[in-house]
Amino acid sequence: MLTFFIISNSLKSNQILVLGKLNLSWLILMAWRDSRRNRTKLMLFIASIVVGIAALVAINSFGNNLQKDINNESKTLLAADLLIDGHDKAPDSLELLFDTLNALEQASSMNFLTFVSFPKTNDLRLAQVKAVEGNYPFYGELETIPTTAAKDYKDGKYALVENLMMVQFNVKIGDSLRIGATNFEIIGQIESAPGRSAIAGTFAPLVYIPKNYVPDTKLLEFGIRTYYQYYFKFDEETDVDALAETTIKPALDTLSLSYETVETRKNTFGEIFGVIGTFLNLVAFIALLLGCIGVASAVHIYIKDKLPTVAVLRCLGVSGGQSFFIFLIQVSVMGLLGALLGGVIGTLLQKALPVLFEDFLPVKEVSTDISWSAIAQGILTGLTIAILFALLPLLRIRKVSPLRSLRASYDKDINERDPWRWLVYLLIASFVIGFTLLEVGTNWETLFFPLSIGVGLLMLTGTAALLKWAVKKFFPVRWSYVWRQGIANLYRPSNQTLLLLVSVGLGTALISNLFFVRELLLQQVEKTTSGNQPNILLFDVQQAQVQDVKSTIDSFNMPLMRHISIANLKLVTLNNDSISTLVQDSTDEIETDYLVREYQVSYRDTLLEKEKIISGKWHYKKPKDGKIYVSLQEETAERLNLKVGDSLEFVGNDKRLNAYVGSIRTHKEEIFNPNFQFIFPTGTLDSFPQLNIMLTQADSVQQSVRFQQALVWKVPNVTVIDFGQVLKTLDGLLEKISFVIRFMALFSILTGIIVLISSVVLTKYQRIKESVLLRTLGASRKQILWINAIEYFLLGSMAALTGMILSIIGSYLLAYYAFDLKFQPNWIPPILWFLGITALTLIIGLFNTREVLFKPPLEVLRNEV
Repeated sequence: MLTFFIISNSLKSNQILVLGKLNLSWLILMAWRDSRRNRTKLMLFIASIVVGIAALVAINSFGNNLQKDINNESKTLLAADLLIDGHDKAPDSLELLFDTLNALEQASSMNFLTFVSFPKTNDLRLAQVKAVEGNYPFYGELETIPTTAAKDYKDGKYALVENLMMVQFNVKIGDSLRIGATNFEIIGQIESAPGRSAIAGTFAPLVYIPKNYVPDTKLLEFGIRTYYQYYFKFDEETDVDALAETTIKPALDTLSLSYETVETRKNTFGEIFGVIGTFLNLVAFIALLLGCIGVASAVHIYIKDKLPTVAVLRCLGVSGGQSFFIFLIQVSVMGLLGALLGGVIGTLLQKALPVLFEDFLPVKEVSTDISWSAIAQGILTGLTIAILFALLPLLRIRKVSPLRSLRASYDKDINERDPWRWLVYLLIASFVIGFTLLEVGTNWETLFFPLSIGVGLLMLTGTAALLKWAVKKFFPVRWSYVWRQGIANLYRPSNQTLLLLVSVGLGTALISNLFFVRELLLQQVEKTTSGNQPNILLFDVQQAQVQDVKSTIDSFNMPLMRHISIANLKLVTLNNDSISTLVQDSTDEIETDYLVREYQVSYRDTLLEKEKIISGKWHYKKPKDGKIYVSLQEETAERLNLKVGDSLEFVGNDKRLNAYVGSIRTHKEEIFNPNFQFIFPTGTLDSFPQLNIMLTQADSVQQSVRFQQALVWKVPNVTVIDFGQVLKTLDGLLEKISFVIRFMALFSILTGIIVLISSVVLTKYQRIKESVLLRTLGASRKQILWINAIEYFLLGSMAALTGMILSIIGSYLLAYYAFDLKFQPNWIPPILWFLGITALTLIIGLFNTREVLFKPPLEVLRNEV
């Protein structure tokens, strides 16, 4: 407490001006002198924001360094100055254009998904084969073991295999690898490739082979789906972006090829990791918000103890506003120290983030330089929001009456309504929304984050208020004395019910919701592979291979559950306007990509279960008048600006087909019901080359493996997707992703723990007075221990339970509306979290009571007073 001695010293130093107006130096001196006895308490409440600021600084520093590294290594990410790629091979006219570009070097590759096998073990694995011609990569390194293999594999029928697959099948250098109809000797192991993250190999590991040996595989004869890439290296003086815009882009307008430069690749990666950084920033911001709630609660308790001091100041002529500024200076200075400490910790913490995200990064190493902009942003954000939250309890100081120095129970002054509180609420809401807009962008979806946080906080606050009301209303008067005292602590003065339910509850909700969402994603895949659903997908089946595939399926007594035929067609005209005219028309609103792309179309005679006609009429067979009416997917109709009755002309394999828009439909994407933009009536595509997709079901893993082995030897170009294997791969991928998010969500839990500790310590004197009174009246140490244990058990369990209920509600809505699944979570991990959080709250609470239990009451009371 500020004493008359301090006041008199200040008066003697002539630092009180006339007319009762105090200058800034006197306010700072008073704040400093009062803080000498209370610095431990002040440090406790600023500790609440340290974790949130550290998280913000770490994430922003990591993001800034990653963006800098992407900018520095952008050529390495592309491995060239210019890349032209697509599913079409470059025609002769484009090859002639390539020769006029004056490139220093050119290279190309053919990429395709196919099964590779290891003759030594007869194992199969879906792989991404990259057949290279030329000195690719131009920038960066293809790192291999041994290092010479990166160049030597082009000198013969050799292959480089990604390390993940070599470890999985215990393959050694020198073993054979079979692709299609030919064997390759494994000459090296791929450790890293330019622009490829480690996680990319989870689904389809990478295999490099020389391009000139692709014909030997016989896969091209079967029409395997191939992706072509053309790489160019220019001298440093060449403006590649200008060259691409003026020369390459016009040449690609009517082709299903696109181009990429170093600058566009840099922007693409920047956008991708910018989205990830935004998400992580919002998670860290939640931790900071929780810490600020702890600040508000701690300042509330601190100021409550300071009200007699303020009353004395008021008696000596200090105004309420001047008293307010004394304690605002204390809070601001301590908040700044906490922000600085958080900035230091965040800078150190960001050195661990590259290790955490290494599987997802396109660059091999991320620098960990100090990011002064991230530190400044974190400090400014933390300090601003800490002061805003501290203002709520500080405003009470302005209303303190001098009568409090005579009557301690006088509460009329501070309980009066204060319109300034609404301004503070508005400032807090504006800051949260402003921060979200800065991170996410300016659209209506941006408001989802602050609204969801607000709804969560309101639900947690309402639960705390309801709990206190219910306990007080239905107080168990017949229960034992210990239970009655422990339960009464939930609504007694200086109770921690609201604080703990909000801080610990929100942190619990974050982590448990993450688990439930992961379970929902896995359930979505399991749903497609359970019961009578197919679990094996075959695609790229040529028309001439249909009978071979069917006979192989029959030989394993497996059912053919679906057979989908696909033709590749391109648009020639829309409503009698040629595509080339529409592409060149700058006033037309139709997206060029939708005009020049090659469409995969299909035919059938029925609508799928989750399809709906929203305009026109469904035509399932060719009408007698010879007109062909197609059903158009809603989004494609909007992008092409088409409506029912409009005419279209397609071309495929030099054959033309006239059609009309007969209907427009909606479609919900499903794994086994692929979305085709154009659905034709049956019998109208028979004259066009077709690929086929087939769906079947294996009863066991062993049957699936034997079937795949037999099929690959008969039709090696057919790609087989075993959804049982996909489920395992997805589980591993989600585990890695969820680990990263759990790591970030732990900031919220850690903040909740710090808030809990600071709240317990700041209310220590109140508890000591109660415990001393109980011991003086004859209560034993055991009884006091049980009273505190009951209170903290109820607080911890209610906080954890409330957080879990919030996450269950959110996950249920997500399952019902987004995934169309029945919500059937695994309850064991959430129950373990519930027990762990409850136990942690109980341990921290009891740790604070140790002094009261093991020292004489009078000694404890004297020490605190």
